[in-house]
Amino acid sequence: MTREQANTRILLVEDDINLGFLLVEFLESNGFDVKLCRDGESGNKAFQMSRFDFCIIDIMLPEMDGFTLIERIKETNRDVPVIILSARSLKEDKIKGFRLGIDDFLAKPFDEEELLYRIRAILNRSASNTAEKKESRTYKLGKYEFDQVNQVLKINNKCIRLTIKESTILGMLAASVNNLVKREEIMLSTWGATDYYTGRSLDVFISKLRSYLKDDHEIRILTIPTIGYILECIQT
Repeated sequence: MTREQANTRILLVEDDINLGFLLVEFLESNGFDVKLCRDGESGNKAFQMSRFDFCIIDIMLPEMDGFTLIERIKETNRDVPVIILSARSLKEDKIKGFRLGIDDFLAKPFDEEELLYRIRAILNRSASNTAEKKESRTYKLGKYEFDQVNQVLKINNKCIRLTIKESTILGMLAASVNNLVKREEIMLSTWGATDYYTGRSLDVFISKLRSYLKDDHEIRILTIPTIGYILECIQT
């Protein structure tokens, strides 16, 4: 068992009971703690009620399909790694999955050892990325200090607690301060889609962020119509 998989909790959502039990037995024998759900609705409830470090999800599920489940999961925790398992290997399914933020797509039938090594590779990357983000995701924006990891925006003695989506959007702007960030990039990273309704939601979140940053007149979020946004900051 590697250091990365020690204490790793996996949510496995698979409606094939035989495959589900085989995977639980295999993964637990390799040191993982696994919760098996047999439909999308119970998988979503399990994720919302407990902490999971990794998700393995079938696409074709009863009650709630795998894509919808992944959307719900990413709304709660966009950083949790996800692997799709599917008997379908259509290009459209793979593209949709990656747009939603999955880390890998594995077509059935597959070798259990291959799944294990894919999980380990993703956990290794996630561990490295987490360490880097914790060191680099605090931004000085004029009079403000933005701690993206803890979703907090501070100015003087005022502390604003941001939502996950607010923190994600502001983090993308802050990471490219004084440079253009495209609307599509923000929408894909935050919602996994670029449709009309997602665009309207983004407009609402940008308006909220502007209100949070109003106490420093040297900072503003500039809109470049139909293209994107620039977080302008004279002192960074």
